[in-house]
Amino acid sequence: MRRVCQGVAFALFLAILLYVAWPYAQRFGTRVLADKEWVPAELFLWLDPLASVAAAVAGRCLGPFLIGAAAILAASLVVPRVFCSYICPLGTTIDVADWAAGRRLKRFHVRRRSGWVYAKYYILAAVLAAAACGVMLAGHVAAIPAATRGFVFVLGPVQLATLKHAGMVRPVGWDYWLAIGLFLCIPALTVLGRRFWCRNLCPTGALFSLLSPLRLRERRLKDTCIRCGKCVKACTFDAIHPDFTTRHAECAFCPDCARVCPVDAIEFGQRRFAVLGCCGRGLRAPRGAETPRPQAGTGALPAPDGAPLSRRALLGASAAGAWAAAGAVLGGRRRLLRPPGSVSEDRFLQLCVRCGLCIKVCPGPVLHPAGLEAGLDALWTPVAVPSWAGCHQDCNFCGQVCPTGAIRALPIEEKKRTHMGLAVVNTRTCLPHAGRRDCDLCYQECHAAGYDAIEMREVRLDVGDVPEGVLSTAELEEAGRILAPFVKPEACVGCGLCEYRCGTTWTKQHRLLDKSAITVVPENEGRPA
Repeated sequence: MRRVCQGVAFALFLAILLYVAWPYAQRFGTRVLADKEWVPAELFLWLDPLASVAAAVAGRCLGPFLIGAAAILAASLVVPRVFCSYICPLGTTIDVADWAAGRRLKRFHVRRRSGWVYAKYYILAAVLAAAACGVMLAGHVAAIPAATRGFVFVLGPVQLATLKHAGMVRPVGWDYWLAIGLFLCIPALTVLGRRFWCRNLCPTGALFSLLSPLRLRERRLKDTCIRCGKCVKACTFDAIHPDFTTRHAECAFCPDCARVCPVDAIEFGQRRFAVLGCCGRGLRAPRGAETPRPQAGTGALPAPDGAPLSRRALLGASAAGAWAAAGAVLGGRRRLLRPPGSVSEDRFLQLCVRCGLCIKVCPGPVLHPAGLEAGLDALWTPVAVPSWAGCHQDCNFCGQVCPTGAIRALPIEEKKRTHMGLAVVNTRTCLPHAGRRDCDLCYQECHAAGYDAIEMREVRLDVGDVPEGVLSTAELEEAGRILAPFVKPEACVGCGLCEYRCGTTWTKQHRLLDKSAITVVPENEGRPA
């Protein structure tokens, strides 16, 4: 049943990325996404509690995205770490990698359990400390944002080149390859052991583990255990002690161990809570509670189960997260052209989980992942690139799929009135302004989109010294006049259609310009706090 649940969840995850978030149709319109979104495209991102909690803490806000996180955390009280073993597409990817390669490379597996198995808690502490300081680090390491970004970056260009045209795939830089490399490292770690990432490094899994004291059900060992050790070998989460009792913080309720037990000595049932005794006797363990058993054939208790969680390392990780947050804020932030509906830049960076789903659902695509041009804090956040494509007037898909509200889900009519930037004409390179030739391409594009933010005005040109008699007075007057484009700031929303048309025609096709003579800059924005 667990494998079936994993398969269904993984198929749904891929369906969202490759079908629901595919923005193209035979005829483009506002219903392209809505007609396919029979489940919310951001469903899995809502179910990652670390991404949601970090967004709420960093952004100092509550939002609908917390409902999914609360639901999956509540479910984990009944079925501990149900997300990790039954739902998480990243975990399924790791299982596939283990089936394909990891189990054949067992000689590289790390055999000894030591203090570094708590690395996930240190990463979690750093992420939450950074969020408390107003910086979002969860988007880089939380399970679902990392999986979504990885699959978007890997499969997105392949799908675009296959189903549309290879020329639509944008050139990628080192930051893009860095994201893909980090994503591929996660399943590659299976050479060090099954579910190595989940057991040792995943901060989302660490958050679920912290809830283990509140669990309502648990794995128990019966007295009929023959100590064969098959359960230890079957457990992919390293949740069984050397004495075959349970590490409850790690147990994912799979239950692979019970499946391989030859004597049915393992059961999963309601937790037997300790009860408070009277007359100051304190907490008393219930009958049947697990106690360490002597090792077979020795009569001695097992060796200590690895190093304990280091409070010093936990404080150090928290300090490192706070220091990273301070460095990101004090390092300054360059303004970028954000999607329409984006909140103010500070809040945008606090809420954006860097999942890349808005980039996947963007036609063109207009949205690209940011590099380091605005600092490490903005890495992999969506930035509009009008030189590659313009923002379609009938598209508001990015706001519909944003899981945390970094991009607001605006109705299409409101989106058309929302300013994302301002188009600026370079009068030194613009062909009519420079007197090189007539051109009204930007005007035509803006008028066709329904914005009418560009008007053609007459400008005077310097015709120089013309020998007397060569041209008549009327001809001289005509030669000294030309219609040139002017932007009306109050009407311009910064969609970039003008920049794309100018650059495509005069830069790429005719090569008369080095770059578009009209560009969109991050000014005149309508971004609420």
